[in-house]
Amino acid sequence: MCGITGIFDMRGLRDINAQVLQRMNDAQLHRGPDDGRLHLEPGVGLGHRRLSIIDIASGQQPLFNEDGSVVVVFNGEIYNYQPLMAELLALGHVFRTRSDTEVLVHAWEAWGPDCVKRLRGMFAFALWDRTQQTLFLARDRLGVKPLFYAQLDDGTFLWGSELKSLLAHGGLKRALDPLAVEDYFALGYVAEPRSIFKQARKLAPGHTLCIRRGQTQALQPRAYWDVHFTLDNPISPADAQEELMHRLQTSVQLRLQAEVPLGAFLSGGVDSSAVVALMAGLSSEPVNSCAIAFDDPAFDESAFAQQVADRYRTNHRVESVGADNFALIDTLAALYDEPFADSSAMPTYRVCQLARRHVTVALSGDGGDETFGGYRRYRFHLLEQKLRDQLPQGVRQAVFGTLGKLYPKADWAPRVLRAKSTFEGLARSPVAAYFHSMSLVREPLRSQLFSPSLKAQLGGYSAQTVFEDHAARAGTDDPLALIQYIDLHTYLVGDINTKVDRASMAHGLEVREPLMDHELVEWMATLPSHYKMQGGHSKRLLKQSFEQHLPHALLYRPKMGFSVPMASWLRGPLRARVRAALLGPALQASGYFNPHTLRQLLDQHEQGVRDHSTPIWSLLMFEAFLRQCP
Repeated sequence: MCGITGIFDMRGLRDINAQVLQRMNDAQLHRGPDDGRLHLEPGVGLGHRRLSIIDIASGQQPLFNEDGSVVVVFNGEIYNYQPLMAELLALGHVFRTRSDTEVLVHAWEAWGPDCVKRLRGMFAFALWDRTQQTLFLARDRLGVKPLFYAQLDDGTFLWGSELKSLLAHGGLKRALDPLAVEDYFALGYVAEPRSIFKQARKLAPGHTLCIRRGQTQALQPRAYWDVHFTLDNPISPADAQEELMHRLQTSVQLRLQAEVPLGAFLSGGVDSSAVVALMAGLSSEPVNSCAIAFDDPAFDESAFAQQVADRYRTNHRVESVGADNFALIDTLAALYDEPFADSSAMPTYRVCQLARRHVTVALSGDGGDETFGGYRRYRFHLLEQKLRDQLPQGVRQAVFGTLGKLYPKADWAPRVLRAKSTFEGLARSPVAAYFHSMSLVREPLRSQLFSPSLKAQLGGYSAQTVFEDHAARAGTDDPLALIQYIDLHTYLVGDINTKVDRASMAHGLEVREPLMDHELVEWMATLPSHYKMQGGHSKRLLKQSFEQHLPHALLYRPKMGFSVPMASWLRGPLRARVRAALLGPALQASGYFNPHTLRQLLDQHEQGVRDHSTPIWSLLMFEAFLRQCP
């Protein structure tokens, strides 16, 4: 895994400042501690930081074709590079290395922009073709690897694996995008293609960006892939189980290619346990596995991870996380460059730190919930949808909308009595209801939290638009498939992949996600939804397929998720620091928030009247971002 960066003069052949490019490259040292190199020529400069995984001896970047007219910097892994190399050799291309990186320059020569359609893997790369005076950027289909870019006022184009690389240039304006602020407090992250800064963008997953020198029209990324939920595969359940196991074995086998020590994350959930079971069956050596334990037993899954480790005789290592990990907040803010509110970034950081002491590559179970239908919220959404289908929307809005307004919010009560959110969801459309359930800070609290100035800048914009735009492209009205599609384009990319990429790269660790193989995702999208969820049972096909490989109690126990006991932490050992941060100068100076609402959130949470841990944590991370924002 690596870090890439670069500068391109869109208008002419101005010299690239080597010191500036070096500074941008050095800002991503953590992504590639093994090597760092630059390439400069009139009007363009490319930088690369390398974490050596494949072809350690000769895979240095930037990497060129035979005559030096095409050069690439690349972050990721192309798992099918060997058959592609054979195909390109047959076409007459000459290779000087055994690396997957060199496949990219020859694939560009052979197939042009369509080369990305031939790639199987996780990747973000920038390629310069001197003959065509063209810069080509691409990002993998599911957004495993990041890619930021910005067009400056003077025609300078910047790109980098992380925002800190663009910020290191010195020419990027630091003005925040108020729409991104709304996205963040609604979703917990800034959704693609927006970034927290107005002038910077993210290249969306499954997209490319082609820029020719002298181009005057606006930059227009182009989609080259999307997942289509056809749900029309006639395969029988037994055959589907057999086919799934074959596809999973293939996906895991592809991701075992490495010239460095390799292991796996083992959380004790179904997805990571399935990956470890497959790895054990494909490897002649014991799997290196690692897990995180919590000092609060209500959040601790380490015992289930140990069951799998014992069954497959892995070299298993465990590390505990406690309230003192709140000290990571400033570290995380610096890592993510944007405000990021998923508190599981703390244990993710720690498990990556633990893994890197023993391996350089780790396989994870990320993507399993989106692909196989595993989230608890899916079950609740489908139950609500059955009720929505029984009544016209006008009736639902009148009846349940009124009940939602009148029913008290009872965080303290048993779950069965917490009906306010259910009533509110039943009054909405399916997309609006799912957005409501996914919102970290829900309406009307966001409206109460935001200052009049910020609301004026938003001009009526709501982050719900993000979900509505994706839903319009989903091509399905199947209740489960629709929200899976939305999650694959939003939560998976903006939250899960972002969290794992930054946490792993902070420690020079490469993480590979076999459950996000695009061919597996495409095939799963052809299966009827009842293969994934039926009768309230999630991940139906996956669990049935692994009944002979994993303990029944692990497969069919209630899902816990990789979370932390935030509510008790914020009321207990972290109380003083929380109050100092939320009522301190950074949030006040931003002008974005209502001071009365901030104080009310703290008072109600500390007194146990309401559980405001999620909005409070979101505010803490935003405050840390503001303090570190140049």
